[in-house]
Amino acid sequence: LWRFGYSARLLKTNHFRTAAANTSFPAVWMLLAQYSGRIPGLVVTVKKNGFFTMPETVEDKANLELYSPHPEVRGMTLLNRDAFKRTVVVPVLKVKKEIVNALLKSLKHTVLRRPGLKRVVEDPEDEDSRLVILDPHRTPEFSLGESEHEVLKQLNVCPEVSKYNLELTYENFKLEEILRAVLPEGQDVTSGFSRVGHIAHLNLRDHQLPYRHLIGQVIIDKNPGVTCVVNKTSIIDSTYRNFQMEVLAGDSNLVTKVKENNIAYELDFSKVYWNPRLSTEHGRIVELLKPGDVLFDVFAGIGPFAIPAAKKKCHVFANDLNPESYSWLLHNCKLNKVDNKVKAFNMDGRDFLRGPVREELTKELPLLKEAEKTSFHIVMNLPALAIEFLDVFRHLLAAEPCSAASLPTVHCYGFSKHNDPAKDIQERAEASLGTSLAGRCSTHLVRNVAPNKEMLCISFQVPTEVLYKRPCP
Repeated sequence: LWRFGYSARLLKTNHFRTAAANTSFPAVWMLLAQYSGRIPGLVVTVKKNGFFTMPETVEDKANLELYSPHPEVRGMTLLNRDAFKRTVVVPVLKVKKEIVNALLKSLKHTVLRRPGLKRVVEDPEDEDSRLVILDPHRTPEFSLGESEHEVLKQLNVCPEVSKYNLELTYENFKLEEILRAVLPEGQDVTSGFSRVGHIAHLNLRDHQLPYRHLIGQVIIDKNPGVTCVVNKTSIIDSTYRNFQMEVLAGDSNLVTKVKENNIAYELDFSKVYWNPRLSTEHGRIVELLKPGDVLFDVFAGIGPFAIPAAKKKCHVFANDLNPESYSWLLHNCKLNKVDNKVKAFNMDGRDFLRGPVREELTKELPLLKEAEKTSFHIVMNLPALAIEFLDVFRHLLAAEPCSAASLPTVHCYGFSKHNDPAKDIQERAEASLGTSLAGRCSTHLVRNVAPNKEMLCISFQVPTEVLYKRPCP
């Protein structure tokens, strides 16, 4: 009873204490009513409208959590928004409407702060007053602290905290709260996803699959602009870097628009590879380039390295084996008005390195003068396989070696599950190149792909003894 703020005089009354001890808790309210006329200062009022001083019944502890949907939604697989309705008891202060704004400002850390929920509601008993809803988590036992009492005293507001029936609906709950209420207890809740334009991309686990269509619909409801939700149903194909997917909710239009580092791209998400988590890495590599540099993008995709490099006035050679990626690369070059600065190819990565890359390096490297600062960069972003392609650089060129400063710099990506990922990536790169990179390479952690699986980038200038074929004696 202390949590409801009743006087110690009531608790010290032997008659009441004895009667309450032998009575079920909901029936205590009837005892209070019986004793209300016999104990000075105790008045019990039971109302059936939205605002009341004391509830007729008390919900169990589980239902008193303000931000939890109704327990009956557990196990739902077909979304029923009406089932999420519930009524919770919250603390309120009765305030004259002309000082509501002053009170909200003074008690900003105590009043309810919840998107979608009103903090001020009509008083059904007095049209000149308003009910200011307080945060139950900051108003323990429906009582205010000394600092709040001081504020109320200055504003001439009665410090009595009353109770109000607040109705919550599906719209008032957040995505994670809904999914936590629906999915089996103790199981992982999926609330994170990759956003690709209007598409939300999920990687659901097996135990979440029975709820996949509900999860998809809730994501659409709670994320303005998302009109399609897909779930990956297979691993990425190493050849074309795309994967099978299932549309869980919304429309089936998978052609979308994205913006990364202030550059717009269009793509068919079902046919090409796009990962929004790589935007920082794309920007990092492009930042290394200077106007006039040459970039060879071996696995270019739709152009997240190539197009910003071209925008930076670099000379770009971009290649991708996937015909769809090649098509969208051309499209995005035109979209960003750099189609005259990017030479695009639809070839196998090895053929691209042995063909256009070799030809360009053979032609340009001998022409470089010591004073020139043109740099050659080769990006190999196919982390599942790129390191295996490094053997192509062995004796790739047959001309006279250029100066060490002009040697092309390779940025090669790879996955590692090793305890020391940087060491693992370097050793694998050295094995492909056939030489040591000790002291002449750097590794950069790009992102954590999965538990115990990292994506890294190793950067190095191709050693002279690797790149150039030695003439016969």
